[in-house]
Amino acid sequence: MSIDVNPDWWKSLFDDLYLLTDARTIADDELTKKEVDILCQLLPLQDEDKILDLCGGQGRHSLELATRGFNGCTVLDYSDVLLAKGRATAAEKECRLEFVQGDAKNTNLEGASFDHVMVLGNSLGYLPHPADDLQILLEAGRLLRPGGWLLLDVTDGNIVRERFAPNAWHEIDEGIVVCRQRQLDDAVIKCREVVLCKEQGLLRDQTYAIRTYGAERLEHLVSEAGFSGVSVQQGFASSNMKGDYGFMNHRLLVRARKQA
Repeated sequence: MSIDVNPDWWKSLFDDLYLLTDARTIADDELTKKEVDILCQLLPLQDEDKILDLCGGQGRHSLELATRGFNGCTVLDYSDVLLAKGRATAAEKECRLEFVQGDAKNTNLEGASFDHVMVLGNSLGYLPHPADDLQILLEAGRLLRPGGWLLLDVTDGNIVRERFAPNAWHEIDEGIVVCRQRQLDDAVIKCREVVLCKEQGLLRDQTYAIRTYGAERLEHLVSEAGFSGVSVQQGFASSNMKGDYGFMNHRLLVRARKQA
């Protein structure tokens, strides 16, 4: 049976329930610390640098950066729920961050105002057309100062397709089960996610789709967006995760620079 996906699925999926269904990756503080350790090795970060966490959700990476003394972070995301979660956490931890609601293709932020732009946690490929991904990268370039750095963290599409599993499930706790049915359509993976609760019944039945990239194709896309010195690191995994973690097991790290 074909999985039909609303092209605007990303406008509603990232809610309070998402914070539960994906908690094993997005709410794991130790995992986030390891990922930030790596990005600090890849980017020439200075304490006073302005950093944009594009499609940054609740800002878990920026929050960790702030605890390390990098106070110039801005988190932009479409989800009001995730942004509210980030603001509450920042207030609790007394971290100085800015949270902005917006569209990654057209942020309305001032151009050439950031030293670094990060797109982490496989947040590229949600929109329905490949041109949309290019537009996000073009917007990142517009926002960077000359000589500024771009860092992408996305799933390795080649490995995902080679090891494609049409079905997966995991328990959040003893009461909630997340079931995912997947369909491979060229470079796009379509998924139906059903979340069941023993006490409340059906919590979610929604579909979504993610476009995947191999290293060569992603390098070409970043270059097409005008970046230079593009390097791709394959085989990135921030932990030895056991089981099916969907798009988070095998990832690519891409570093590139806006021409000075």
